[in-house]
Amino acid sequence: MAWLFLSFAGSAVLLAAIGTYGVVSFSTAQRMYEMGVRIALGATRQKLFAMVLKLSLRLVLIGLAIGVFLCVVGTWTLRSFLYGVSVRDPLIFVGVAVLLICVAILAGLVPARRAAQVDPMMALRAE
Repeated sequence: MAWLFLSFAGSAVLLAAIGTYGVVSFSTAQRMYEMGVRIALGATRQKLFAMVLKLSLRLVLIGLAIGVFLCVVGTWTLRSFLYGVSVRDPLIFVGVAVLLICVAILAGLVPARRAAQVDPMMALRAE
């Protein structure tokens, strides 16, 4: 039973990473013209990198807040599956939150690097 839950949890983390990457990558591709304008007007590449990573983190933090709220409310249904662990174990909640934040950072790295390396002339000509 534990292996089944572990495999479902691993699949959920993988799907969260792929979904976050897809949304952030698509949003970054749609805003390439804006990024070119920002660089042309003097924005540093570090600021663009940070802007895209903030988008990734914002998405995951909103989902994490909703998920933690729903988890705290709905944990009573899982009491029969938990052995030796409290239903509202703060270590588990913190561990999951840290894991999802790390997944968000990793999923946002590729789009953030792509945004930071955009050539302003190519981005402005693309529109």
